[in-house]
Amino acid sequence: MPDERSDPPAGAAWNTFHAGDNLDVLPRLAPGSVDIVYTDPPYNTGNDFAYADRFRDGSHADPYAGRHAAWRAMMRPRLEAVRDVLAPHGAVFISIDDNEAAHLRLLMDEVFGEANFLAQIVVNLNPKGRQLGRGFATSHEYVLAYARHLPSCAVDGSTSGSVDEADFPLSTDDGRRFRYLPLRNTNKKFNPLTAPTLHFALYGDPETGRVATTEFAGSRALTPVFGDGRPAVWRWSRPRVDERPDDLVCRVIRGRTGERADIFQRDWLLREGGRRKKLRTIWLAEEIGSTDTAVAELKALVGHVFESPKPTGLVRRILETVPSDVVVLDPFAGSGTTGHAVALANASDGGTRRCLSINSTEPTREGSNAQLAGLATVADITRARLAAVAEQVGGGLDVSG
Repeated sequence: MPDERSDPPAGAAWNTFHAGDNLDVLPRLAPGSVDIVYTDPPYNTGNDFAYADRFRDGSHADPYAGRHAAWRAMMRPRLEAVRDVLAPHGAVFISIDDNEAAHLRLLMDEVFGEANFLAQIVVNLNPKGRQLGRGFATSHEYVLAYARHLPSCAVDGSTSGSVDEADFPLSTDDGRRFRYLPLRNTNKKFNPLTAPTLHFALYGDPETGRVATTEFAGSRALTPVFGDGRPAVWRWSRPRVDERPDDLVCRVIRGRTGERADIFQRDWLLREGGRRKKLRTIWLAEEIGSTDTAVAELKALVGHVFESPKPTGLVRRILETVPSDVVVLDPFAGSGTTGHAVALANASDGGTRRCLSINSTEPTREGSNAQLAGLATVADITRARLAAVAEQVGGGLDVSG
């Protein structure tokens, strides 16, 4: 936690909470008013913790088919309502496990469009694996990500947090770290037939390292080739080579056919605009936290009142892919992890993110930790955590319902 509380300008609370059915609340939001959605809906596991996590449809002879059908019937109108409030540049991230992952993927294809699929991320929330039950010790869940409209999507699937300095082993005399990348495009989908304007001769001198688009004393003409000798294309155009000749170097390398000269880009660790690295689709607990750390985060604020919260690190990683002034929505707010993560991110980088959390007023289960703590509804759990976040982290809290 920060040493001092941070507060936003008057009337711009970082967190807003609505108690009520999300299917009632979502239509009251302005269309296109939300930039990013993260949510953790019921997984339909058949377990009852602080709330009931089971759905049934008695019209099906097969109880499993009926359970899945009922869950889909619950989710579809809510996903459609989420779609309606998302801005064209927005995206939605949804946590799910194996119980409904396949059904959710098909449902998201139908509601958001298969062409707007961004990723299915494996999230390692239980490194030890679940030891109860039959079969394997499951150590992962998923996050499904879809854009509202992929060509307009503002999500940048990279982050500065995943850049490893060890990937840049070389340095200049003045200490700048870099690595060599082939200027040749290594993707065989790009070749003289598919990208003819990028297949041309550059001139290089492996003795001095100099590269240019025109011939000079001591240079040799070099065209891009794959390792097997077939023609390839460059990643840079002629104008870009002319703009950044000092970032290129001609070197002699040993290939399949012996030694040959080739052209490489100096890829700098620190560069204008900041260095970012694409996120992989497997997120480890050591990077984002685990269910155990999530329980500890919640316990430190309001007690052990929710059995399977998500770690704030998971949501903060998603927030790293979008600008720091986004409007965030969590329509299944659960323990309030999303609002907590937004406050932590703002306190850390000075951002102005705002989060709208929605949770139902369904009673907590008889005898659950939440009920014993005096939290009569699941909405009370969310409200209590976000109030504690406002007190300890800052940012304020507006409450409706």
